[in-house]
Amino acid sequence: MDRVAGHRRNASTKAVGDAAEDRALAHLRQAGLRLVARNYRTPGRGGGEIDLVMRDRDTLVFVEVRRRASGDFGGAAGSIGFAKQRRLVFAARHFLLRLAAPPPCRFDVVTVEAGRIDWLRAAFAAG
Repeated sequence: MDRVAGHRRNASTKAVGDAAEDRALAHLRQAGLRLVARNYRTPGRGGGEIDLVMRDRDTLVFVEVRRRASGDFGGAAGSIGFAKQRRLVFAARHFLLRLAAPPPCRFDVVTVEAGRIDWLRAAFAAG
């Protein structure tokens, strides 16, 4: 069961979110990145989810996709606060435990807002 802000997500909201992820994935692939994983989730409660894990040459890129209808109230990028960043870093560390030799990594954000896509490379740091 998907939940947003403690409420059950209806099918149309999930479909809109999935469409935003599809657009972001197409945009990143067009830029030369390769998909490693989609919707990677850590096991158990309190973990996190990474929308897209991509490979940009030798760098592993953890991508958060955010969609908003408009730029009001800080827009899509402004909706990624410290708590969300912490959950993303936790999930990324969990993902990296599966690898024998973790490559360089970064955290990117792709926003889909009012029909426009923006790619924020190295949007925040793990530390």
